[in-house]
Amino acid sequence: MFNEWNVKHPIWFASEDIHDADEPYLPSLFEESFFQWGQEASELASFRMGQFGIYSKDGVCHATNGLHLDEYTINHKAIIQSALIATFENNEINYHTFNDVQLIAIPIQRRNDEKTFAVFVYITTIEATINHAEIQSTALHYKSCFYRSFEQLFVKDMLQYQQRTDKEASRRDALFLIAKRLYDQIDVTSVLSEMLHSLETLYPESEINMHLSQDYVDGDPRVKPLVFKNTAHDIVAQAFLDGKPAKEYDRDGTMRLAVPMSGKQAAYGVLCISIGRGKWDDSDLPAFLLLADTAGSAFENAKLYEQSNLLINELRLINDMTKRLNQSLRVKEIFQFATSELLTIFEADYCCVLQLNKETNQFVVKSGNIPAIASEAFSPEYGFSGIIYRTKEPLIISDYWNTRVVTSKLMDNTGSRSLIAAPIFVDGDVVGAILITHKIPSFFSYDNYKLLQVMSTHIGLAVTNASLHAEVRRMVITDNLTGLHARHYLNEQIQSRQRKDPFGSLILVDIDYFKRVNDTYGHQVGDRILVQVSNIITSSIREDDIAARWGGEELAVYLPGIRTEKALRIAERIRKQVAEETDPTVTVSCGVSEWTFDNEKISVESLFYRADMALYEAKNNGRNCVVVGEN
Repeated sequence: MFNEWNVKHPIWFASEDIHDADEPYLPSLFEESFFQWGQEASELASFRMGQFGIYSKDGVCHATNGLHLDEYTINHKAIIQSALIATFENNEINYHTFNDVQLIAIPIQRRNDEKTFAVFVYITTIEATINHAEIQSTALHYKSCFYRSFEQLFVKDMLQYQQRTDKEASRRDALFLIAKRLYDQIDVTSVLSEMLHSLETLYPESEINMHLSQDYVDGDPRVKPLVFKNTAHDIVAQAFLDGKPAKEYDRDGTMRLAVPMSGKQAAYGVLCISIGRGKWDDSDLPAFLLLADTAGSAFENAKLYEQSNLLINELRLINDMTKRLNQSLRVKEIFQFATSELLTIFEADYCCVLQLNKETNQFVVKSGNIPAIASEAFSPEYGFSGIIYRTKEPLIISDYWNTRVVTSKLMDNTGSRSLIAAPIFVDGDVVGAILITHKIPSFFSYDNYKLLQVMSTHIGLAVTNASLHAEVRRMVITDNLTGLHARHYLNEQIQSRQRKDPFGSLILVDIDYFKRVNDTYGHQVGDRILVQVSNIITSSIREDDIAARWGGEELAVYLPGIRTEKALRIAERIRKQVAEETDPTVTVSCGVSEWTFDNEKISVESLFYRADMALYEAKNNGRNCVVVGEN
């Protein structure tokens, strides 16, 4: 039944045959098929009476059913070799008889071209009777066993090929899905997580690690920094530096493979897999390399996207901060605002801004959230502000506790470990320093370092603008000769104080016989007398009091929140000091007036009018005296 079906439906591989290229595989086929044949032919009489062997065309015996065939081979080598040669050349059966043995050599031919590829040899004693038909049938039987083994090997190869094909197809599909998922991610953390998850899915019995050359803080223990120590024996460093895979084996047979993870612009790290003995197939290497390249490209895209967003955010922060900084024209307010903004932007624990006092040549803490060092002053040689002052460069410290390049009161008092700092420039000179810290080591990135550098430049520009504005305003409201305020500024300040104070007083000061001084000593001496009197007035009043040059040799002092009695004592003090301390000696006359909310009419004009009338009276009373005007 089977044979009939087989005739009608021939097996698809029945026409397959061996080729010259298959010669390396023939020895194992000879042995395997001879063993199968021997099991099936062991009951034959010829099997018990003689020795069978299978020979290849190079004269090598690959299998035999007897223990003594080597003796035949040694004693009758010439006969066997002659029979083999004749059989291979003629493709015919050869019979040989010699002294004590007789031999039959039967060609084993291919199916298709009937070319002899092996010789089936039978040797027995001279006395034995050979059944030639049985021997030839036995040779055909061996041929069928050989082709059965060949077909099994062929089918096995086909199955293995199909399995490899299916595996590659499955892996291609898996790689396609992995690549799609990787490229779907738009942030670095997601790319790395997807990559590690995909590899662990593909190689479930392996250990996967990723070594990055980029700053990355995520907490995943599988993502490690790329370090270069003992690079000659570190395959991770070798793979990164050489730009090609590196492999090693442990004593237990575990394989470690390191593959660079590169994009179009650079290499970003190394992908490393550790897998046990027998769990890795070298045919997996191309797929693994492709996966590493895909991960490198996806990482690069995510990094570029991240950097684009970071740049946009930085530009927005810089723009917003610059607008806010330029709205303030006071240096103190600029420093306070900068401190608040920098703490938020960099998510820092502490921030302080120092300004260089050129008179004392010290850095003074002008703003910050560290009460322990508020308003303290430091030498330009001290701490991190000293480094910035000397180098004129920004600074980043990953771990102060481990490096401690300088002693820092800021770091010690706050327990900080990370620091970024930048100088504040005005006209190319360092006029201040920004110090930002955090208690966690390696908290600040290189991007933070660069951003602070940009922001410190804008803070410096804002300080420059505020300083210029302050200087212009000082020039506008200040008399150049005496250093006292200008008349219009005094008027503005009195009007402002009259709106919120309950009372105040005004002193008008006039230098007696000032024209005589100019005529006698010259205008330069007259100017010097004006400066001396102005300095005496400034030293005799409070910081909040306002002294101004009213015009010519007339000076004025407004005393907010002071009544007539105290104003009179201040005026007397000024009069006495002028008479005692000027050179050449001059005297002054003073008129004093006051205002209160009880006055029917409160105005700058009425206040000055009463003080001017009192001054006029003082001059008429002989000068060098003080007169209080009537309300």
